[in-house]
Amino acid sequence: MKSVHILLISILMISLPVAAGKGKVVYQTANLIITKLSPGVFEHTSFLKTDDFGTVPCNGMIVRDGDETVIFDTTVDDVSSEELINWISGTLNCKITAVVATHFHADCLGGLRAFHQHGIPSYASSQTIALAKEHDFNIPTNSIDDTFTFQVGNKEVQTRYFGKGHTSDNIVAYFPDEHTLFGGCLIKELKAGKGYLGDANTQEWPGTVHKVKQAFPDVKTVIPGHGKTGNCKLLDYTIQLFEE
Repeated sequence: MKSVHILLISILMISLPVAAGKGKVVYQTANLIITKLSPGVFEHTSFLKTDDFGTVPCNGMIVRDGDETVIFDTTVDDVSSEELINWISGTLNCKITAVVATHFHADCLGGLRAFHQHGIPSYASSQTIALAKEHDFNIPTNSIDDTFTFQVGNKEVQTRYFGKGHTSDNIVAYFPDEHTLFGGCLIKELKAGKGYLGDANTQEWPGTVHKVKQAFPDVKTVIPGHGKTGNCKLLDYTIQLFEE
């Protein structure tokens, strides 16, 4: 049994970089992958076990400038979030000035307790905070407006709410210096299915993504909530998927 267990771990470790999409994997364990997408942007990927979809890779974004970082979405649990925090402080030698939840589901808030234990401020929209309270999930401590700008080093990264889609509260984050959009679960990877729709508004979803596309015409890198990172084709694919 021990040899089978080791073999399974080995297979998992070999296959994990595929889930990361573009970029260079700079850290990898069974719980967490960190991929460098550009000088100031990293993608973190952790793994959520679900009843309907099996084990699902869940993405978040790290933006860095100088010795500061801002994280968008926690990992799926406290163990992998602790791992992420330790990597940022130990390998990047950076301070985490904020963690931002892009909607109220576990793939955004599941590891929030670890950040709070480290005294890291957490942020989300008032909608997300209300929904997290309603569902008895981890609760971010600071509310942000529909448009909000975070300072990271000498640069800025913006969060915006464009409307309903995957959930009623989903927001996106854009780092203009490196033309990178974190779409979260509002944006699908290429060839993805519609996924979990329990809190979705499928009628408004394509119109919301149209607004995202219009707002950021110079986007070059798009990080979806699940699956492979790509470019603006992910926006077009998501629109088409929900217009059908």
